[in-house]
Amino acid sequence: MSKYLISYIEIERQIDFYYQMKQIEKKFELQLTVDGFISDRHQFMLQHVYDVSHKPFLFGGGLLYLHTNQGVFPFQIQENPSTFIQGFKSLKTEHS
Repeated sequence: MSKYLISYIEIERQIDFYYQMKQIEKKFELQLTVDGFISDRHQFMLQHVYDVSHKPFLFGGGLLYLHTNQGVFPFQIQENPSTFIQGFKSLKTEHS
């Protein structure tokens, strides 16, 4: 089984020497494997993820939410997550 990938963005705010705020956009990948989800900061076992949902923004992109036993984790995305979400749903039904 191949992995499903979706890119997500984290925005880091920094203040320089002259108290000017800069926003640094960092790009990462959220992977869906047979075992679960892997992000830059977290790993979730498939059985601990209850649902994956998406809230689109009017200007494009949106938020992808992982609903887990540890709470809801948002990921800011720029692409359509329908294939990624469908991959999750098919894996959940296979492992139920």
